[in-house]
Amino acid sequence: MALSGLDIYKLLPKTNCRQCGLATCLAFAMQLAKKTLAIEKCPFVSLDAKATLEAQALPPIKLVSLGSGESKFEIGNETVMFRHEEKFRNPTGVGFIIDDDSENEEIKLLLSKINQLKFERVGQKLNVNLVAIRQNKDKGRFLDIVKLVLNNTALPIMLMSSDILCLQEAAGIAKERKPLLYCATKNNLTQISQLAKDFDLALVVSASDIDALCELTKELNGLGVNNLILDTGVKPIAEKIWDLTQVRRQALKKSNRALGYPTLAIVNNTDFYEEAIEATAYIAKYASVVLIKGVETWEVLSILTLRQNIYTDPQKPLQIEPKLYAIGQTTDKSPVLITTNFSLSYFTVLSEVETSKIPVYILSVDTEGMSVLTAWAAEKFNAESVTRALGKFAVKDAVKHRNLIIPGYVAIMSGDLEERSGFKVIVGPKEAAGIPTFLKNLTLALPIGRQTIAL
Repeated sequence: MALSGLDIYKLLPKTNCRQCGLATCLAFAMQLAKKTLAIEKCPFVSLDAKATLEAQALPPIKLVSLGSGESKFEIGNETVMFRHEEKFRNPTGVGFIIDDDSENEEIKLLLSKINQLKFERVGQKLNVNLVAIRQNKDKGRFLDIVKLVLNNTALPIMLMSSDILCLQEAAGIAKERKPLLYCATKNNLTQISQLAKDFDLALVVSASDIDALCELTKELNGLGVNNLILDTGVKPIAEKIWDLTQVRRQALKKSNRALGYPTLAIVNNTDFYEEAIEATAYIAKYASVVLIKGVETWEVLSILTLRQNIYTDPQKPLQIEPKLYAIGQTTDKSPVLITTNFSLSYFTVLSEVETSKIPVYILSVDTEGMSVLTAWAAEKFNAESVTRALGKFAVKDAVKHRNLIIPGYVAIMSGDLEERSGFKVIVGPKEAAGIPTFLKNLTLALPIGRQTIAL
């Protein structure tokens, strides 16, 4: 558990010298507990106390980087058991297992599909992260497939082999890409730890029992290897989730440094529907890397969508840049729709506008990422904020007409908005699904004034 302000105060010299910039050592201790100051600000703290406090300042789950260059990604550094307590920090890495007993052309086709698994959802890029190469044949074949993969994808790679000499040669071939090594066990600890140190690579540690896993990580730490990922092997879903949960709980709640590392889950299921379900279960509880075999778009998109939902900050809504967006071949006669800058609101409206095939301007008003009704209730989406956005984004310069279409749920602000903005207000549908029909029925030649278009 993290030290409280009072626990930290007991470790300080209690001189109230003020050289840290605060009036008392207790005040300094409280700031240390909040992580707003560093222990170096105290000139008289003892070496033992400093070591204790620096250890406490380390994240309970180590941050580990995988890969290199633009495809590099980070895992770990998590601080809470439950997302609502704060947030989950580094999204689970999603990777694919490629076996070296597959034909070369089949592997190239798989890699081509994997490279295309890039999506955009509510303004965020969704990508896969890793390709794992698993040895089933001899060393020569494995090394050939490593070269094949390196030449056909820019993604980070993971080397899966029980042959240390084979791993060593493969690591030498792939060293510029910083591959992840799989895996350290009680039988190969000395050799594989030296390999990880020689190439400065992250290493998966595997044991079926959590206590045994603890002992292995302690031994590896003693050998100077600290970039570790923990694996308890392939197990039934309930058992695997239990392991993942207990590892996380030990690290966060019990300050067990031997288990304070990211975790790995390998899905071994030939049914791609069940594979997707199992993978998403491990993302929720609490795998840092999940490996699957399926590369179909529908399966991977469902997994990445769930990952996105889990790893968004619950205290910070997804939002887009507030501005005037031109959708399609707009002209100075195109309708102007008003919405908020909450991502889901904007992209829902955008989708329906695109369905209508009618060129439209969408004015996204800055509501700090709140949806229409939430922002209305919080007084962040009202006549004043809309009028401010109209001026800021020069809507009068974009269109010749002076008509605005507002969401039906906030029709109550029509009069005030007309008075403040000088625009005439048309009340649109309450639900976005009504936008295509609404736009097709809309003509700006209608008598100008506050009105509701009958659908």
